[in-house]
Amino acid sequence: MAQFFAIHPENPQARLIQQSADAIRQGGVVVLPTDSGYALGCALENKRGVDVIRQIRRLDDKHNFTLLCRDLSEISVYARVENQEYRLLKSHTPGAYTFILEATREVPRRLLHPKRKQIGIRIPDNRIALDLLENVGEPLMTSTLMLPGEELPMTDPYEINEVLGHQLDLVIDGGFCGFEGTTVIDLTQDIPLVTRQGAGDASAFSELA
Repeated sequence: MAQFFAIHPENPQARLIQQSADAIRQGGVVVLPTDSGYALGCALENKRGVDVIRQIRRLDDKHNFTLLCRDLSEISVYARVENQEYRLLKSHTPGAYTFILEATREVPRRLLHPKRKQIGIRIPDNRIALDLLENVGEPLMTSTLMLPGEELPMTDPYEINEVLGHQLDLVIDGGFCGFEGTTVIDLTQDIPLVTRQGAGDASAFSELA
C-alpha cells in the first residue's frame, strides 16, 4: 500500500516534503494536490511511473501529459518561449492554466504526442506542489486523477488511497483543492487559442483572439 502524508496546505512540513521528494526521486508514483484538484505524478525519466499512470487512467499513447514546473525559468528549458508567450506566462502564473507550447529536446519523447512535438506546461498555485517541485529540482510529469468512465476527478485523499493505494507509492493529503480542471491555452498558434475553459479566467486570452 501507498504511504499517506497529511501535509498542511499553507505551511507544508519540510520533513514530509523532503520524504515526498525522495519517494519521487526513487521512482515512486504519487498523488499530489494542485490548484485544480489532485493529480497523478512521477519523475520525468520514470518510464514505469508513466506506464502506471497510463494504466490507472487507461490512456493511449496519444494522450498529452502535463509538465508541472516551479517557475518560468524552468519552463524555458522544456518549451520554446518567445517574448509574447513569456509575457502571457508571466502574467498568468502561478495559476490554474495549462499552456500548450512547442517542446524542446529536454522533454522525453514518450511524453509527447507522436505527431505533434508539443507539451502542456503549468505552474500550480499550490504551496505543497511548489515546495515539492523545488525539492525535487525538476518538473513532474502529471495527469489529472480522473478514473475511466467518471465525469469528475477524485477529490478525497482517503478514498484515493483506498481505491488506488495498491498501485501508488505515496498519497499526499493537502485538503480540498477543487475539482475543476485547468483552462488550457494553445500558444503554438499566431493567436492564443482557448481550447478548454476551466478554473482559470480566460477572458484576457479571448481578447487577444
